[in-house]
Parts: sequence; structure tokens; C-alpha cells
Amino acid sequence: MSSPASGSEPSVPTCYRHPGRETYIRCTRCDRPICPDCMVVASVGHQCPECVAEGKRTQRQALTHFGGSAAGVHGYVTKALMALNVAVFLLVLVMTKGRALTGGITDLHIWGAVNGSGLVEANDGSLIPIGYGGVDGGEYYRLVTAMFLHYGIIHLALNMYALWVLGRSLEAALGPIRFGALYLLAGLGGNVACDLFAPDTLSAGASTAIYGLFSAYFLILRRLGRDASAVIPIIVINVVLTFTIPGISIAGHLGGLVTGAIVGAGLAYAPREHRTLVQTLVLVATFLGLMAITLALSLSR
Repeated sequence: MSSPASGSEPSVPTCYRHPGRETYIRCTRCDRPICPDCMVVASVGHQCPECVAEGKRTQRQALTHFGGSAAGVHGYVTKALMALNVAVFLLVLVMTKGRALTGGITDLHIWGAVNGSGLVEANDGSLIPIGYGGVDGGEYYRLVTAMFLHYGIIHLALNMYALWVLGRSLEAALGPIRFGALYLLAGLGGNVACDLFAPDTLSAGASTAIYGLFSAYFLILRRLGRDASAVIPIIVINVVLTFTIPGISIAGHLGGLVTGAIVGAGLAYAPREHRTLVQTLVLVATFLGLMAITLALSLSR
């Protein structure tokens, strides 16, 4: 009887990522040997890192009820907007040597508050000309920068609290991109309303966007079939305060409220079959409509 050849004994498999480590565990997808440090526990067996990465790339991401990314639950956009508002306030505070704490009129105009005619309103109600500026002078950036400027620390704190309360819920429901678009368009709509109805009055603050979040939040709750009755008194109270407290931009608040309702309705009630297309068309149409109003105002004055 002959003995088997010494070279015919089977070799022990080694990890494909660590050749020096022997292992009898194989990836359930590609059948490559993997060591305990490389294997990833799967629903069935174990997988190698490459197969796990490939599965993540091909796996469909979870979406919210309104088609947005589920990453909105982390509130990244809400936190970023709050940080940007605070950073701008601190920057203006440093550059104006503390005058921004009391909302210096000249300082806010220079930094980009909404003012259609290049005039600012003094404390006594008189109009002070500050060069040829404002939206009518082609400074359209003011329609955006104004929503990140504040008259003082209390103004900033109130708006940031409202953004923290509303923003996280809306971002979780809509997703980061849709929520960001809603916020910016609502703020833009409020500032366009300021240029339309109060061109000789200086206006600044995130409240134009905040009021848009109020109306959108109401519509989102209704679309989800949840009780939205608690939101109505809050909106009514804020609208009443807008008309009763001196110095508040009525045009800005109502403009943001209406724009937020338009955008919120488009995001909430877009048909599921063509949801992304309809939502995109609503966002683009709203932006173009606001820009058309602004251009028409500039040409007519």
C-alpha cells in the first residue's frame, strides 16, 4: 500500500485582506475567506467589507412621507441656519463695535437689510438717504442677506428659538433639501413683500422665513392626518402681534406667511406618482415669480 504524497495535503485558507491570518469563515456573497476582524455580521451569515459597501451603494435610501431624505431627523440644516444667523450677528457686532446690539439703522443698511429706495427710517420717523443703494439700485442680494440680520440680541434669540422648535420637525418631515428650500423661499418672499409694500422702511430678520415655517407646518400636519388645531392660535397670535407692536415689518411677516403656505402646499400635496417633479416645479415657479416681481418693481420706480 502506497502512502499519499506529502504535497497533496490541503492548505488552510487565509483572509483575503490579511494573508497571514488563517480562517475557515467565508463571505456569504462572494465566498472569499475573511478573518474575524474583517467580517461584518449580516442577516444571513457574514460578509466582507467590499460586499457590504457594494450593498449600501445599490440599496435604496429610506425616504420621508414627502420624498425627502431621512437624514433630516438629525436637523443638520436647522442647526446650520441657526449657526449662520448667530455668526452673522457676531460678525456685525464686532465690525460695528457693539452698535448691532441696539440695531443701528445705518449699520443694518450697510450690511444688507431690505430697503427699496436707498432711504432708511430714523427713530423720529424721518427718511435718511444713504447713497444710491437698496434693491432698486440693483442690490438684489439684500433680499437674501436681510433674513440673516437682526436688530439686537432679543430679536435674534426669539427668532432662533422659533427656528429650533419648528425647524427640526419640518426638516425631519421634508428632508434637508426640501426644508432648506422652504426656509430660503419663505424668507425671500417676505423680503420681496417688504420691497413691494414698504420700500422706504428698513427691514431685517429671520422672521420672514419663520412665518413661512408656521404656515408650512400647519399644512404638513394636515397632510399627515394629524391634529393641527394647536398651530392655528399660534399663527393668529403672531399675526396680531405683527399688527399691534410698533416697528414690526407687517409686509415681511405676511409675505413670508403666504410664501410658506404656497411652497408648503406644493411640497405636502404633490401627487406621489410625480412627487419630485411637481415639488421642483413649485419651488422653481415660486422663485421665478418672486424675481419677476422684484424686477418689475425696480423697472417701474
